[in-house]
Amino acid sequence: YHLQLQRMRGNYSMLRRLSTVKFIRKFSSTVVSRMPIKQGETLPSVELQENTPANKVNIRDLFKGKKGIIFGVPGAYTPTCSNSHLPGFVADYDKLKDAGVDVIACVSVNDAFVMSAWGKDKGVEGKVRMLADPTAAFTKAIDVGFDATAALGGVRSQRYAMVVEDGVVKAINVEPDKTGLSCSAAKSIFSLL
Repeated sequence: YHLQLQRMRGNYSMLRRLSTVKFIRKFSSTVVSRMPIKQGETLPSVELQENTPANKVNIRDLFKGKKGIIFGVPGAYTPTCSNSHLPGFVADYDKLKDAGVDVIACVSVNDAFVMSAWGKDKGVEGKVRMLADPTAAFTKAIDVGFDATAALGGVRSQRYAMVVEDGVVKAINVEPDKTGLSCSAAKSIFSLL
């Protein structure tokens, strides 16, 4: 780059064009923005883990021919996730089943052992599937990841809840501040069913 600048010292207009092109390249690479998965889109075919890393669950296959809810949390054992979000779905399980829900799955960027232990601690057995997304593959595929390095050590999932029918997203609520709990709470999902 420096060699190019030396060769073009006498040609101000060429140098100006080069810096403009450089600016445009930088600007256009930062403008690209992706949106979370939206209504009408099919779930990606991504394998998650349940109970152990060896027990793979393909998220698209899990919801094939079924109506269900997927809710994502920033982290197992974190305060809002443990005290409100997950317990809300456990408490409303019977009402959700009566509303036609076949499967409820909690997804977090954690390992399978942590998700399994957290589920046992919260009494989810037979109610909520605890699915680990250890590499954030699903979280990234549906564009709900965010950098939580300072608080949680890496990429985590924004807090969200979606209604899925036969592998297709029927509705999704993503918390506007990424981690709060309002539109993704169990009580807020009923209006989306």
